[in-house]
Amino acid sequence: MEHTAQGADQAQDLEIDRGELSLVEVRVHAPAELADGQARLAVERFGLSANNVTYGVFGDMLQYWDFFPAELPWGRVPVWGFGRVVESRSGELTEGRRVFGYLPMSTELVVEPGRVDEQGFSDVAEHRAAMAAAYSRYTFTDADRIHRDDREPHQLLLYPLFFTSFVIDDFLDDRGFGAEQCWLSSASSKTSIGTAFLLRRRGAGTVVGLTSPGNRAFVESLDVYDHVLAYDEVAGLAPASAVYVDVAGDDAVTRAVHTHLGDGLAHSMRVGGTHWDQEPDAAAQAGEPLPGPAPEFFFAPAQLAKRAHEWGKDVLDERVAEAWHAYADWVDGWITFEHHEGADAVTATWRDLVANRADPRVGHVCTLAPAGGTDPAGQGEEGAP
Repeated sequence: MEHTAQGADQAQDLEIDRGELSLVEVRVHAPAELADGQARLAVERFGLSANNVTYGVFGDMLQYWDFFPAELPWGRVPVWGFGRVVESRSGELTEGRRVFGYLPMSTELVVEPGRVDEQGFSDVAEHRAAMAAAYSRYTFTDADRIHRDDREPHQLLLYPLFFTSFVIDDFLDDRGFGAEQCWLSSASSKTSIGTAFLLRRRGAGTVVGLTSPGNRAFVESLDVYDHVLAYDEVAGLAPASAVYVDVAGDDAVTRAVHTHLGDGLAHSMRVGGTHWDQEPDAAAQAGEPLPGPAPEFFFAPAQLAKRAHEWGKDVLDERVAEAWHAYADWVDGWITFEHHEGADAVTATWRDLVANRADPRVGHVCTLAPAGGTDPAGQGEEGAP
């Protein structure tokens, strides 16, 4: 990692090598000049998890690298977090407003607000026009029905993943596959945990979690999976009609699940890539077809748009908020939040996630502000809610 000293009048961006996600550089530069209609957000803090590694893995396929452009071969991985409007040349967006939304691992972000309403605004910058609208929306914290001051770490780290879990669960319920079992890989990941919580909550059959031996005890302790299996134990549970939610993105595990469940597998959903560094599937390279239905990549905004049309945005927001608050109450029983300040600390956390060395019991709350600075939201010391 290379970087130079940052002065008060400088900004910094943490950039990742697109071809080798463990390579990191910090770019220090003068703050961008604002044009008419633009505003500057100071990035206060953001969450880091395996989900952000997935953004890097699928960055080209799903355009994640395009949200916050950088010069090749570098890229800026998106994160979810809180920012504050510190300068505005947009008539409708006033300075001082705090927002929650999609941010880069940076100290600032220049946005081009569209129409500003009571809830927030969308960034209508030209390079974001082709992106899913949900990723360009910034919500005012004082108008957000899911925001609580004492749960900001929960929101920035868990809410975006829980929102994906909510849409996965709703998709499975909506499609009515009639499956007796739901298998989830990477059962210790926050996306799988949220999905298992919701499946259990609505009584959606038997929930099966696949995980590494090292995470097995933790996954079992959550008590949201009916069965927890190590990846080499797939054949140890009697097959039944099932759906598979693949968060690991490990082709060998997918083949094992497909082979074991056979014709009973009604749907195979590809969600993430927490096992992004695994070797390619040797059987696939040898030309062997994958048993069962072809995996389909799950794109949450499509299901979200469907429900917004069918239910209306207010009803959708109410249902998500109700489920979220129940989930946030539950996670307080097992999660600990750790705070990381400064480029070196954030880089180390990122590399641990890339190397799959992170403790699933820990939530990582980050800021690129120099270590020793004040906590922007006044939430206190490490481990505080």
